[in-house]
Amino acid sequence: MAALYSTTCRSHSYSLLPSSSSSSSSSSIHGQNHQRLNFSSYIAKRVLPAKVSFHSRRNYHLNVVLMQDGAVATPAIPVENETPFKKLKGELLTSVPSTQEFKEVASFYVNKDESTVSITVVGASGDLAKKKIFPALFALYYEGCLPKHFTIFGYARSKMTDAELRNMVSKTLTCRIDKRESCDEKMDQFLKRCFYHSGQYDSPENFAKLDKKLKEHEGGRVSNRLFYLSIPPNIFIDAVKCTSSSASSGIGWTRVIVEKPFGRDSDSSAALTKALKQYLEEDQIFRIDHYLGKELVENLSVLRFSNLIFEPLWSRRYIRNVQLIFSEDFGTEGRGGYFDNYGIIRDIMQNHLLQILALFAMETPVSLDAEDIRNEKVKVLRSMRPLQLEDVVVGQYKSHTKGGVTYPAYIDDSTVRKGSLTPTFAAAALFIDNARWDGVPFLIKAGKALHKKRTEIRVQFRHVPGNLYNQDFGNDLDLATNELVIRVQPDEAIDLKINNKVPGLGMRLDRSNLNLLYAARYSKEIPDAYERLLLDAIEGERRLFIRSDELDAAWALFTPVLKELEEKNVIPEYYPYGSRGPVGAHYLAARYNVRWGDIGIEQ
Repeated sequence: MAALYSTTCRSHSYSLLPSSSSSSSSSSIHGQNHQRLNFSSYIAKRVLPAKVSFHSRRNYHLNVVLMQDGAVATPAIPVENETPFKKLKGELLTSVPSTQEFKEVASFYVNKDESTVSITVVGASGDLAKKKIFPALFALYYEGCLPKHFTIFGYARSKMTDAELRNMVSKTLTCRIDKRESCDEKMDQFLKRCFYHSGQYDSPENFAKLDKKLKEHEGGRVSNRLFYLSIPPNIFIDAVKCTSSSASSGIGWTRVIVEKPFGRDSDSSAALTKALKQYLEEDQIFRIDHYLGKELVENLSVLRFSNLIFEPLWSRRYIRNVQLIFSEDFGTEGRGGYFDNYGIIRDIMQNHLLQILALFAMETPVSLDAEDIRNEKVKVLRSMRPLQLEDVVVGQYKSHTKGGVTYPAYIDDSTVRKGSLTPTFAAAALFIDNARWDGVPFLIKAGKALHKKRTEIRVQFRHVPGNLYNQDFGNDLDLATNELVIRVQPDEAIDLKINNKVPGLGMRLDRSNLNLLYAARYSKEIPDAYERLLLDAIEGERRLFIRSDELDAAWALFTPVLKELEEKNVIPEYYPYGSRGPVGAHYLAARYNVRWGDIGIEQ
């Protein structure tokens, strides 16, 4: 596939052509050298009218022949099973691409530098846009990862001028990257590419006006458009409908990034997916989970599949249990109203932690292609044993005074319903019923207002059979087991805990760490997860985005237990703000002969 532009931030080049199935080859026609490009998928998606069914469009084949001088040869239009084109419905006859349209398609290859990417942040006045999306886009620009021609538009209901948007965005941009050149100068250049358009999220007319502005900045180039929906889920569909009908690219790709939550349960998630697919195809939808963009999460497959010492150990034969731990040292300050509608299980466990678990436990994919990786993740999710209520512990933080400071309870938040039973902590024991992981408990826990902020994966290995040094460890053999700790945040690191002899004449054993601390090993700043995922969306790389069947499998696992918790009005176990969480979580782990790794003597 021809590359439209390359970047300095990644070693590979990539194409902005909408179809991933296009191919090219050289041959000869009438004695002239030319290039044959298969635009079947591209034309089917972008030229044929939207009301033609996907099945019909998929069977429409079209080849473009590019002559050496850039002229476009008149193509034959073979249709599956030799069906005469005139037999297709009349509405299709009016949409047969003209010679001019073929030239426009051809120019995509001939004038590769004359394409542009327009990035529209829908919900630009919100916190996510200000704190994460615009700073990530600036970091990509600073690193030279954005194409030569790009434009950024903010879209929201708030009335704002271009200058006011730039002023708002400038307050959140930081020069955290090493100063190879003036950051202030780069910031000014970036802000000049940022514009604003005010409009309603359900107004085709407002999006049509946005489309007009985008075209003015695209300047007749091949336009590729990325829309980031940083808006509440109840208005996703309205925004997608207006984007699809009034602001999609005429020639080039259109992609939409959708933020979680993707529904509240299986039914609402399926309804959302069905509604989105009325206006978009699956390969246009990028469901973002920013935890998949974190450096240590992406390093999971590298650690496992490129190191011989780990892959043979990655199974029930050597691994005793796996723990995925997420904790925050603050409550729901500022998000109580939103959080109370979802709770910690929907907000963290069903997406962030479950996605990490699927990456950790999947079989070796056929390749690093996005679909191959996502296929293996889906297999893991579908192999998981249905979650039972007795394997779940829920908690909610209460007020606590420490050091003369009183910390509020969850229900003290004015935006939270009075007497709310929404859990701010949850722990669960999950099992994967397949040959690799049969019987291995995967313990996951997530909570707010805990004693420390951390996200980590802890892999506890089995005891050494017939260990000669058991007497040196006393009765607590768990101290003798090896443990691999992958610290996702903060202070990214990989620790391997091993047993070691303390220097001296006696035989005294010690547990030591083989440590890879990223800050010490690598001088380069670790990119924010949103930088990686935004760049992937621009490139069309879907590996770290969630496919609809992944989503279905994830909700199928958690929906029954969520329904049971709510129908039975299960009262959460209360724990003090700043503590280690409910005692019930330790009893849950002990039931499977496991001790949480984050409460040991060594942290």
